[in-house]
Amino acid sequence: MIVGVGGQGTLLASRVLGRLLLAEGFDVKVSEVHGMSQRGGSVVTYVRYGRSVASPVIDAGQADYIVSFELLEAARWLGHLAPDGHIITNTRQIDPMPVITGAAEYPSDLAAKLAAAGARVDAFDALAPAERAGSSKSVNIVLMGRLSRYFEFAETAWERALSECVPTRFIDMNKEAFRLGRDGSPV
Repeated sequence: MIVGVGGQGTLLASRVLGRLLLAEGFDVKVSEVHGMSQRGGSVVTYVRYGRSVASPVIDAGQADYIVSFELLEAARWLGHLAPDGHIITNTRQIDPMPVITGAAEYPSDLAAKLAAAGARVDAFDALAPAERAGSSKSVNIVLMGRLSRYFEFAETAWERALSECVPTRFIDMNKEAFRLGRDGSPV
């Protein structure tokens, strides 16, 4: 599952992952749920792959990986994580409307709470490497780089998928964002 807030690039990330998996010979199904994404609301994309996939939807307790662009979104979708699953999450917070208006507080120590709930959590600041690569908008590709550490696909296969999904004028920046996510601090 790829989860985030509208405008963060979750859909591009799902296209890159889907393209990679297709190129590696898997049957792939992708389903996008936008919700109030255009107003900064929650966005979730399901990416299922295997020899044969009948449905794109990932039910509760079935996600091997949740790639989260924001900590609160990781917490929101925790129930979908498989017992031995991983959460790869950006630690930067995006305050939802109740926090912005003062009606609620952003929960503290979310990464620790996710781990305490049994999740294997890889939490890191994905914005800093994105900015080093050239754009804060490449957080999605930094996260794909981090996700790539959990798969045995060649880095060149990921780069090929990137090249097929990203406009040519942005490919070098996105390859650098991917590399920074992949080569970042230890998991």
